[in-house]
Amino acid sequence: MANTATAAATAAAAAAAAAHATAGSVTASRRLSSAPQQIGQRRKRLLSCGATSPVPFSSGRRLHITCSSSSSSSSGDPFLSWQGGRAEEVGDAGNVFDCGNDKPREECGVVGILGDPQASRLCSLALHALQHRGQEGAGIVSCDGGTLKSVTGLGLVSEVFGSDPSKLESLHGNAAIGHPFLAGYRFGQVAVAHNGNLVNYSALRARLEDNGSIFNTSSDTEVVLHLIAISNLRATRGGLFLIFLTADKLYAVRDPYGFRPLVMGRRRLTGAVVFASETCALDLIDAQYEREVNPGEVVIVDADGSISSLCLMPHRQRKACVFEHIYFALPHSVVFGRPVHRERYNFGATLAKESPVPGGADVVIPVPDSGFFAALGYAEMSGIPFQQGLIRSHYVGRTFIQPSQEIRDLGVRLKLAPVRGILEGKRVVVVDDSIVRGTTSSKIVRLIRDAGAKEVHMRIASPPIVGSCYYGVDTPCSDELISNRMDVEGVRRKIGSDSLAFLSLDSLRMSLGEEAPTYCDACFSRDYPVQPMEYEVARAEL
Repeated sequence: MANTATAAATAAAAAAAAAHATAGSVTASRRLSSAPQQIGQRRKRLLSCGATSPVPFSSGRRLHITCSSSSSSSSGDPFLSWQGGRAEEVGDAGNVFDCGNDKPREECGVVGILGDPQASRLCSLALHALQHRGQEGAGIVSCDGGTLKSVTGLGLVSEVFGSDPSKLESLHGNAAIGHPFLAGYRFGQVAVAHNGNLVNYSALRARLEDNGSIFNTSSDTEVVLHLIAISNLRATRGGLFLIFLTADKLYAVRDPYGFRPLVMGRRRLTGAVVFASETCALDLIDAQYEREVNPGEVVIVDADGSISSLCLMPHRQRKACVFEHIYFALPHSVVFGRPVHRERYNFGATLAKESPVPGGADVVIPVPDSGFFAALGYAEMSGIPFQQGLIRSHYVGRTFIQPSQEIRDLGVRLKLAPVRGILEGKRVVVVDDSIVRGTTSSKIVRLIRDAGAKEVHMRIASPPIVGSCYYGVDTPCSDELISNRMDVEGVRRKIGSDSLAFLSLDSLRMSLGEEAPTYCDACFSRDYPVQPMEYEVARAEL
């Protein structure tokens, strides 16, 4: 199946070939993007890097790969220890408490800018706005007079770039992209940033490794780079968008189904073209939203700012990720042409009509932050007062603590603090966006009971999650999804609430109206628009 990434790579290669007539070797520098978020989901046959070595490909070509680190790159992966030429996992999951570990995670926020002398600084600001889409690593590649330079590191954008101003100062030029991989290949340099997943990642990587390719990470982006190098991307399948930066052009590409959001705008002051995962990034850098990049479209921005568009893929019905509206996107973003806060409010209001609390309730509270607008809709539709009964600390990320169960249970208090004056003696409706494993929900129920609540009624503004996502969302395997193992009553008993109700799938689709068929809801329905192929390789793990 042809993928839009094919068109982007072909276009990028053609443009680069015009500027670079001679073929050269490929130099793939180890760069960090969303790989740390994917470790543990992918098979990890990662090899250490040595001297340059010729690698044969089935096409008869040889690809010379040199893996190296630079002073601007991170020294290593926080989850891996390099020993004996192999990457081995270290640490014990029991020693890590992450209060947000019971939510699906988006894997990367992406930004691309061309036509502004402050491109790298604007890119860092836009990445700040998209920080909710990924926290493990940050990086920017800029282009200055035909040369691409990269600065990457582990941690938040503020940690990578805020502590040392010289990092951004070193990224000159009027073009930049955020969270990229940077490589050199036979047509020159290319930086690639992507969001989403290849559903046949393992099969592609196994084929490349069988032909001699060496990988440094478990990221789909690195597979894309290897395929670009041999001009063979037609085997890719899945849902992703990509932003390519070469010496003289910026490319934005969206898969034929449009799973992940990708918007285009222009800065009001300079007219620079900006691509981003969400409109909130455009707002922060004073860029005017123009439109979405269409599914199957390749948008090409030349150095002079002129824009051309190609749509080379067969027309397919859009299958936008409905979880963007439920959880991922910020409420002040417009995603897939719909204001996120309005959709969440509607989900909550529909849930109130569909699943009132038997015997009534005294107060409705959200699980911050993504449950806020759904709770507001529930409260206003039901006539029950809305209060902020849980206060979230925005200064707590992942915390390493001792593995005892007692201390892990207390860890939730680092991020969520109950307001006893609101909860004590009350029948409380708690509105959250979703339940994945059920671990965090059970802790929240205990937290509210410990604050003196008389009753705790959980209301979830999405249907039960019964299937894993293969299109760019970091979700557990199906066996770990509590609603895939239990019915609603079983989940209620497990989390310890007095009652539990989910928004029905029919009501979710009804809320989306005529556009409902254009959304992917496979995590709720198991109806996958592009069938995952990972199981084919899992049966014969290399």
